[in-house]
Amino acid sequence: MSSIVEAETPEALSPAATAKSGGGLGRYILVRFLLIFPTIFILVTLVFFLMRITGDPITAALGGRLPQDQLNARIHDAGYDRPIMVQYVEYLGQIATGNFGTTISDRRPVVEMLATFGTATLELSINALIVALLIGIPLGMLAAHRRDRVPDAVLRLFAILGYATPVFFAGLLLKLTFSVALNWLPVSGRASTSTELAMTQLAAPSGIYWLDALRSGNLDAFGDVVKHAILPAVALGLLTAGVFLRLVRTNLIGTLGKDYVEAGRSRGVREYRLVTKHAYKPALIPIITVMGLQIALMLGGAVLTETTFEWKGLGYQLAQYLTARDFVAVQGIVMLLAVIVAVTNFAVDIVAAVIDPRVRY
Repeated sequence: MSSIVEAETPEALSPAATAKSGGGLGRYILVRFLLIFPTIFILVTLVFFLMRITGDPITAALGGRLPQDQLNARIHDAGYDRPIMVQYVEYLGQIATGNFGTTISDRRPVVEMLATFGTATLELSINALIVALLIGIPLGMLAAHRRDRVPDAVLRLFAILGYATPVFFAGLLLKLTFSVALNWLPVSGRASTSTELAMTQLAAPSGIYWLDALRSGNLDAFGDVVKHAILPAVALGLLTAGVFLRLVRTNLIGTLGKDYVEAGRSRGVREYRLVTKHAYKPALIPIITVMGLQIALMLGGAVLTETTFEWKGLGYQLAQYLTARDFVAVQGIVMLLAVIVAVTNFAVDIVAAVIDPRVRY
């Protein structure tokens, strides 16, 4: 009996005691941060050895296009004739110093290639996430508000089509409709030639075209960039918008049945106000929780989206390097994508833990 009383004392329920029991936010952040490194290490290791299944990268990329003596010389200079474990340890050492090697097909430093095309993929992902949030959250709220009515059924069907339709197919349909048939939007590319030239002449450009256009005050360039960004962003954003719509709908319906919402109804608060002012915020917590997974899904979809719209980012380059069997470049791109996904998930976990303390227990 005394043990029960002791367990219920204020000291036992204090924040310090809770932190010691493993529920502290600081410990949770530290654990989630440390998990980034084994995640990246495992993925880098898998990619390295899988890329070596077919032999060394130089033979894979240039075999049959160079005389055998020149091929052997390049293999020896690159160190690919040494034992595989020696190459692996050396590769890890290079990564630790920020050296990702040089691409085989176009002889560019991998770091330079990642910096050039990584910002394009970042821009596309930001645009697609904005589209997903603007479509998924309001329509999810509307579906919950009109539960089991015609608008709800239509929106649920839209959500299913959104995340079930392949990205490249949605992109082709959008191009045929809005570029070819209606001639409203550009068919491909990140910007027109004149705008791209203007972007390259800016001092310290970020690589994100719409941001650089706003910084320079060039509204014509900004309008051109937005026109080129709409179709790729919609094609990729619909994939995630369908998921957000279903999540918001399901969780908002559950929240609308809570006691505090019922109390608001009993006091005569309008249903619209209950949905938009009181119930939707708790329903957004699952959106934040799964956003890290959706970022990974977007990066995977970016490969097909960038190829469909000739949006020259990491996805587009990855397809080109895979065709050229340039495994050095592929390793660098996969490494960067792994870092982006790991860091994004870490940030999302922290935001979710701050908003909802239950996630760290």
